[in-house]
Amino acid sequence: MSKRSVEIVDVTSDPDRERFLHGCLVSLRPRKYRRRCEYLDAAIPNGFRKKILTFEGKVVGTIEYAPPEGAGYPIQGKNTMVINCIWVLRRAKGHHLGTRLIEDAMQAEPSASGFATIGLEDHRSPWFKKGQIEKLGFSSIDSIRVTHKTRHLGVPFTIHLMWLPRHKDAEPPTWDKRKLLEGEYFCRAHPFYHPQTYKPKEILEEVLS
Repeated sequence: MSKRSVEIVDVTSDPDRERFLHGCLVSLRPRKYRRRCEYLDAAIPNGFRKKILTFEGKVVGTIEYAPPEGAGYPIQGKNTMVINCIWVLRRAKGHHLGTRLIEDAMQAEPSASGFATIGLEDHRSPWFKKGQIEKLGFSSIDSIRVTHKTRHLGVPFTIHLMWLPRHKDAEPPTWDKRKLLEGEYFCRAHPFYHPQTYKPKEILEEVLS
C-alpha cells in the first residue's frame, strides 16, 4: 500500500472540518448537541485531539484522544493519553489503518508514556471490542463486569482497562470504576451514553460474583 494513499488530518482546530468534531465519518453536517459541545469546550483546552484518516481520498477512519484532564473516561495516569474512540469503516478493513492511527498518535505525543482506552467483552456493540483493541497492541490490565440498565437488560458484559505503554517501565494507568458506571456524555453513539432523559446517576450496574 502506497503511503501516499493514506492521510491523517487533525480536525480539532480546522473550521473546514468542524463537522467531524460533532459527528463521526459523515459527509453531512451533523446536528450539534449540548453535551458534546460542553465536552469539547472543556476538553480542547486540555489537550483533546480528534483526527480523521483518509484512504484513497475517502474518509474511513478516526481517532480522538486527550490527557486525563480532557478525556471522556475516568482514567488517570502519569503522562498517559486516553483514547475516547478509534475505529475504521468496515469497507477499509485489511489495510492496518487502525495501527496507522495509533502510530500517528504516538508520534504526535512523544512525551506520553503510553495510551489507555477501554475494551468490551461479551457486548453486542461492534465498537471497542477487546480483541480489536488487542490487535492494536493493547493489553487488559483491569476489568469490571457490568450490565446496562436500559439496554439488553440482564445480559452481563466486561469492560477492560486497556493499556499500550511506550516502554516497559511506564507506569500503568488506573480508573475510577464507580465513575465509569455513570456512563459517558461525549458521544451519543457510544454504548455507554447517558441520555438526559435517564435520571438515575448510574446507567451501568456492577455484577458482583
